[in-house]
Amino acid sequence: MTWARGRDVIDRLLREGELDSVAASTDVAAQLLTTAQAHVTLAALGVDDDPAGALQLSYDAARKASAALLAIQGLRATTRGGHIAVIDAVRAQFNDRGGVEVFGKLNRLRRRRNDSEYPSADSPGVTRDDARDALETARTTIAAAQNLIDSGRLDPFA
Repeated sequence: MTWARGRDVIDRLLREGELDSVAASTDVAAQLLTTAQAHVTLAALGVDDDPAGALQLSYDAARKASAALLAIQGLRATTRGGHIAVIDAVRAQFNDRGGVEVFGKLNRLRRRRNDSEYPSADSPGVTRDDARDALETARTTIAAAQNLIDSGRLDPFA
């Protein structure tokens, strides 16, 4: 089934060149989820010694799990759309599906990651609590993406 929810956002992202239609691929989705899980495993090891690195890996894990959903649908972010297109697409379609609101947290995590990646004089440092929160968001995103994929209800976007 193609999701009716968020269709207007997906159509806009396609029209504006922020998403591309590609061949739908369960293999690409599986690869993205495997990489996302590896990022979470590594991030968990760095929470105490490198909270900023753990946060960055956690963000990448959440983003890749989100991109896995798009891969099933035959969608992929373009260079123009980048990370924001992935986040906008999954938030519009899947946030608050079955009580899961994790996709609504991804943009905040992206901004926090950007603050640590490109700091300014007034950027707060990344704390262990920030890293733990990011890790929890990544784990929840991976689980939600896997559940949506396992539901068998995702088809190529048409």
